[in-house]
Amino acid sequence: MTSPVTDSTLSTYTASDGDNIALQDWALPDDVALRGMVIVVHGLGEHAGRHDALANRLNSWGFAVRGYDQYGHGESGGGRGRLPTPMRLLDDLGDIIDSTRLRLPAGTPLILLGHSLGGLVAGRFVSLNLRPVQGLVMSSPALDPGLSPLQKLLLATLPRIAPNLAVGNGIDPTFLSHDPEVVAAYRRDPRVHDRVSGRMGRFIADASAATVASARTWTVPTLLLFAGDDRVVNPAGSRAFAAAAPPGVVRTKGFEGLYHELFNEADPEPVYQVLKRWLDERFADPARPTRRP
Repeated sequence: MTSPVTDSTLSTYTASDGDNIALQDWALPDDVALRGMVIVVHGLGEHAGRHDALANRLNSWGFAVRGYDQYGHGESGGGRGRLPTPMRLLDDLGDIIDSTRLRLPAGTPLILLGHSLGGLVAGRFVSLNLRPVQGLVMSSPALDPGLSPLQKLLLATLPRIAPNLAVGNGIDPTFLSHDPEVVAAYRRDPRVHDRVSGRMGRFIADASAATVASARTWTVPTLLLFAGDDRVVNPAGSRAFAAAAPPGVVRTKGFEGLYHELFNEADPEPVYQVLKRWLDERFADPARPTRRP
């Protein structure tokens, strides 16, 4: 299945500290009824533009999409892979939600869709109830970064003595997708970087543990998608979250044999089918008449 291609528009949002945050919007045509707004939160080292195919698929289902380059990523300001404060990524997401709601009709559902680091950011944001949202999708979230004993030792000291020292993030592009074209595009993308700082690492370690610990009291409708053969984050974090979360609130689907970027896999259709089914169950399609009892 091929989705119709929607042109995106680029703009800039100025954060409270003056740094620029790059925005990318995939709007619906004027004659298409709006089912909801999806805010896409990308992963470590990448940028919103890499989720163009996902945004187009969501558009074809009646959802407008807004993505943004997180601080220190893509076209946004900030040192690559660095964080000025531990809360910066959460604060930026809150600002993006606030500015997005101002342009939406009252009552429009707002759904967060976070991938990898973005899944962790979105999940932690929801766990802290920083803003109300109507749904959450976490794709291969970094709920267990899979740290080695040496990395854990470094995170115990490095954030205190050199919080902005950035080192390689350890992501091997070979294990992002079974599609060689996806891997090649990632390698040559000038907006992709491989940096991560001590403070960013500390945020990931702390937020992942805290998000999993909060799963038992989860209240926001959530779809958790994870890759069974993920080599970038440990899928054990997703399994632990799913085991603790209320099943009526959190729906979980693991895809055995798939790599980290579920929506960029060689055959992503099964993943899209699960996403569409979950969205259809929760956010009515205005184009379909409602059945009367």
